[in-house]
Amino acid sequence: MTPDGGAQVIGDPRPLAGWRDISAHVISVWFGCGHVPIAPGTAGTLGAIPLYLLLRPHGPWVVAAAAAIVTAIGIWSSGRVERRLGGKDPQIVCVDEVAGVLVTWIAAPPTTRALVAGVIAFRIFDQFKPWPARAAERLRGGAGVMLDDVAAGIWGAGVLLAGRALQLL
Repeated sequence: MTPDGGAQVIGDPRPLAGWRDISAHVISVWFGCGHVPIAPGTAGTLGAIPLYLLLRPHGPWVVAAAAAIVTAIGIWSSGRVERRLGGKDPQIVCVDEVAGVLVTWIAAPPTTRALVAGVIAFRIFDQFKPWPARAAERLRGGAGVMLDDVAAGIWGAGVLLAGRALQLL
């Protein structure tokens, strides 16, 4: 039975209990992006744009530092949410997309074209998961949730670097 007297279905997630669960949930769903009913991963990727636009004027090293911080916090938060929900890489978790697209944008020149190209390249690599993304996805806990997207972000950064070398961006 639930506290309100209703029947609890097996597999129902534990309710949020305390500030750690709440913080982990808010971070993992990237402030609500993961609750978008269609394509929450894309919503999380797009939800990273405001952070990137704040960081971009300070250079690629600041974007890289933010990507590392989001990755570290995301490993903790997504692992906690994964345990609470009782499944591997829950669909609502999208902080991994934020970290991954930030990794891609490290290589982006400060243009709208590069921002959009980064989103597209990252989403393609996030879907197809070329090596080592597929291998990283098999890791347990928050590391498995986060590091496959970081690997996809590295592939996306490679595309942006190629676009820059070809003077397309």
